Amino acid sequence: MPWRPQGPASPPLQPPPEDCPPNMRKTPTWTMLVAVTAALTLAACVATEPEPAPPPAPQPPAPAVPEPTPKSAAATAYYARVQAMLLSQGLLRTDGGSNIPFTDRMLAENFMRIALFDEYRRTDRGFVREETEGRLRRWEVPVRVGLRFGASVPADRQATDRSRIGSFVARLAEVTGHNITMDDANANFVIHIVSEDEREALGPKVRAVLPTLSQADLNGILNMPRSTYCLVYALSEGNSGAYSRAVAVIRSEHPDLLRLSCVHEELAQGLGLPNDSPRARPSIFNDDEEFAFLTDHDELLLQMLYSPELRPGMTADEARPIVFSLARRLMGGDS
Repeated sequence: MPWRPQGPASPPLQPPPEDCPPNMRKTPTWTMLVAVTAALTLAACVATEPEPAPPPAPQPPAPAVPEPTPKSAAATAYYARVQAMLLSQGLLRTDGGSNIPFTDRMLAENFMRIALFDEYRRTDRGFVREETEGRLRRWEVPVRVGLRFGASVPADRQATDRSRIGSFVARLAEVTGHNITMDDANANFVIHIVSEDEREALGPKVRAVLPTLSQADLNGILNMPRSTYCLVYALSEGNSGAYSRAVAVIRSEHPDLLRLSCVHEELAQGLGLPNDSPRARPSIFNDDEEFAFLTDHDELLLQMLYSPELRPGMTADEARPIVFSLARRLMGGDS
């Protein structure tokens, strides 16, 4: 149905009298409205010509996208090869993994490992890869996701990323039942999509969101190795386990699938599932790269994480009986 302007109802249009000029009888509807108004004012049958529309306001030119630096061009070629290699091995699946069975016990054990253990241990030199037991973490305040693009990302690419991330954020809100929205102006979960050179200059912008981040932790972003496709830092105060701020960094050099895979993993991890487990399947929380996107199994993990029966700051021992009970109910029985 064509759009029509809304407003006070106008008097019904009457067909013009037969002695009106032919051009008025053939006037389109919007011109007829002008003719009727003129008739009400002048009390005459007058054929009116619509005033010419003003010329469109000049649009500012799109900002010029700088040419990729040699470092960024090399990264683009490298990650294109990585994606092609993974796809050739049948990895980076985009389905929900419904052909892979798992039991409620497997779901509960996976939750314990992914939600209540950390993938990295903090040291004086930053994070080192070493699994350690932690506490349950999640957001209690609304999550407001904001996007920050580097100047190297073209406008059409930004629009595509924004649309895809917005759709995924809406899905996460539905799955968790938590308030998660897009909000660039007042973000507390900031996603930087930047090139190699832009990432190396992110220090002040990261500090603006996470002012207490140590220099060693910041160096984990500035000196991110090629083997790290993307990352997220989420902040909770002390042992409260309640996240209040987060920053994710995604390489703009990634091809489409790797790029969106990073969005799925870093947003989900930043909501409170920080670890990976080789036993978790079907899942993105597994370093084997079998799945690119959040799976059916992973949605259940998020439902459990945001259950009102759990609370931030719980230890593994405190959470375990609740987690196993939740898994049984979500899966429809014991196994």
